[in-house]
Amino acid sequence: MAGTIKKLWSQGQKAQGQHAKFWRSSAELLMTPRPCHAKTNVMFLKTHKTASSTVLNILFRFTEKHNLTIALPADQRFHLGYPERFNTSFVEKLQNKMQNYNIMGNHLRFNPSEVHKVMAGDTFYFSILRNPIFLLESSYVYYKNMVPAFNRSKDVNEYLASPLKYYRKEDYKKNIYAKNIMWFDFGYDNNAEDNKNYTQEVLKDIEQNFHLILIADYFDESMILLKHTLCWDLDDVIYFKLNSRSNDTVQTLTAESRERIKTWCSLDWNLYLHFNQSFWRRIEETIGLEELEKEVNHLRMRQKELMETCLLGQEAVVKTRIKDKTFLPFQSGDANILGYNIRPDLSNKTLKNCQKIITPELQYMSYLYSRQHPHKKRKPLNLCHPFLSSPLAGALSPPHSCSPPS
Repeated sequence: MAGTIKKLWSQGQKAQGQHAKFWRSSAELLMTPRPCHAKTNVMFLKTHKTASSTVLNILFRFTEKHNLTIALPADQRFHLGYPERFNTSFVEKLQNKMQNYNIMGNHLRFNPSEVHKVMAGDTFYFSILRNPIFLLESSYVYYKNMVPAFNRSKDVNEYLASPLKYYRKEDYKKNIYAKNIMWFDFGYDNNAEDNKNYTQEVLKDIEQNFHLILIADYFDESMILLKHTLCWDLDDVIYFKLNSRSNDTVQTLTAESRERIKTWCSLDWNLYLHFNQSFWRRIEETIGLEELEKEVNHLRMRQKELMETCLLGQEAVVKTRIKDKTFLPFQSGDANILGYNIRPDLSNKTLKNCQKIITPELQYMSYLYSRQHPHKKRKPLNLCHPFLSSPLAGALSPPHSCSPPS
């Protein structure tokens, strides 16, 4: 399997072909006719530091495109009750209180019985995992100032050399990002003992609750599998990376640290290994590796076209180089979260589509909240930049103080 993955990843880099028109029709984007109907009832468990903000942008755009309802945090919240286990009171109610939501994707700690109460019976459930080795390093940098276990150590290698020196179970709610965070997001005890029976029981439980688990380390392949599974168009899963950081903030893990993560985060490691295998098995059974390579190349070619159309410089930039602070992403810890600059010479329609694909998570969520719940007080964004009342209209309010969202 490892050899197959390595070969596939290498082949997937060879994207080439001619550019196509911007925002082509759905018919043009369907590679082959498919006798299926797009799924519009979708629940995404947004795990931490797994490229999930990029997935959420895809869901936000799909919600807006099809005028769907979306389960958003109630009142002034920005998460669905996280880190508490989800319950329905964390969701802003629709005016028709008997109505279920089409889409759910904001951060929550999974609690299936409560989630089922607000989602339709035929909802498609999926999530995404990332190799815990890279995930922990990313979490360390991003949550450095918020997590006591990280804050007490000099760098990620020092933390991993003696994690019990810094990690205290009694502070588990503050330290959840420091150990088995994916396990916690799925609703389980991240401090549980890793024994085979318990682990297998949880893995079986997750398989029963979720129709699909994607792998962030193979994001393009994941988007193709998601497109096929949901019967969506290619443009529905096209993306620009969101909430990614500059390379100069990445801390280099020693070989010893990499091995220690497998032990320290053994629950996450087992979770990742299990669903990485099922991910590739699903691809082989439904798409096939040869077709997957073609579609990944097509996706990357399309992504390149949109970057050329939308972006100044055709790349992400550091926070100090973002010209329109409306699109400045939330900054956390030692990470320098990247953003984008839109070309100034775009037509109104193209401009709106380009803005949607680069709008950071909190701004887009706040816009959808105001759109879906116009009778409610809008959410203030404390991000050291003006609040975006509409990412498409560009209307601004006075800036708020700088503090992380609750």
